[in-house]
Amino acid sequence: MKSNASRPRTGPGRPVRVLAIGECMTELVHLDGCTLRLGYAGDTFNTAVYLARCTDPGQVEVDYLTMLGNDHYSEGIVAALRREGIGTAPVQRIDGAQPGLYLVDTDAAGERTFTYYRSQSAARQLFGPLCPPEVDRLPAEYDVVYLSAVTLHILPPRARERLLTALRAARARGTDVVFDSNYRPAGWPDPGTARAAVSAAWRLTTIALPTFTDEAALFDDSSAAGSVARLTGLGIPEVVVKDGARGCVVWDGERPRPVAVTAVPSIVDTTAAGDAFNGGYLAARLTGSDPLTAARRAGTLAGQVIGHRGAVLPAAVLPPRAYRAEDNTAPRPPADAVAVGGAARTRTKDAR
Repeated sequence: MKSNASRPRTGPGRPVRVLAIGECMTELVHLDGCTLRLGYAGDTFNTAVYLARCTDPGQVEVDYLTMLGNDHYSEGIVAALRREGIGTAPVQRIDGAQPGLYLVDTDAAGERTFTYYRSQSAARQLFGPLCPPEVDRLPAEYDVVYLSAVTLHILPPRARERLLTALRAARARGTDVVFDSNYRPAGWPDPGTARAAVSAAWRLTTIALPTFTDEAALFDDSSAAGSVARLTGLGIPEVVVKDGARGCVVWDGERPRPVAVTAVPSIVDTTAAGDAFNGGYLAARLTGSDPLTAARRAGTLAGQVIGHRGAVLPAAVLPPRAYRAEDNTAPRPPADAVAVGGAARTRTKDAR
């Protein structure tokens, strides 16, 4: 089996169509002890944003599938997607529901504390009884589908299996499935349940973009190269394992290849570094770069992200598609690789 990432199913003038699936939440970031900044974020949302910002609409179309309510903050999420040039046609709505909420506090060393309020999030109804049957057919309509273990852990078991069934149908039609085993223990009832769900997703994956620490926690891998070997042994043709300040390890088709990176001067906030890496990697691959080049470019983008506060870079640093359409002198990501992740740690609290 070979990934179609570098040779997507496109006709003359037809962009690659990508569907990201998951949850976007309301984000409140502490600027100081009593001042919060409102935003919208979530792991697959972040990746969709960076994929959109690093490509042009004529190259790659990005759509987002989630479930929202009809409240002010749901409307804010839809508006945020549209500002990024991300399609909202797949978004599903539930009357009276609301998106999840999380707060981020970051200390002077870049250590983040997350507090989540998401147990009643509308996104938890995705692929559930309130989700219409036509949603099951959506993944097969795209060239690439992107999701993560967070997408899986927010869903009840039956909804999770319904999503996996839709992905099997998409794979049968040639859709690439890109997966990041973004393991958050607080979101799962136990490690065994998480391991089973992630393993089911790996069996459908054509492009694997995990982080070593997540794979080590779930599968006892001893190194990033060991994770690459295990995942390629499952038949996954394209594997990149992120490994913090050490960069990443890329399967080049014959062997694991480490991609070193240059350390950033200072780490402000590691939020969404891995999400940005995934978006940057896919942007490069879907526009013709080989995996090693794509990994270097992705590392550069992740390095930019950890130098700023919050999940999404300011428009002045990396502008959305709409901004770039108006100003072709707007900055693009630099070409050199920089550190992904660094030594910062993360603490998570789930307030439900």
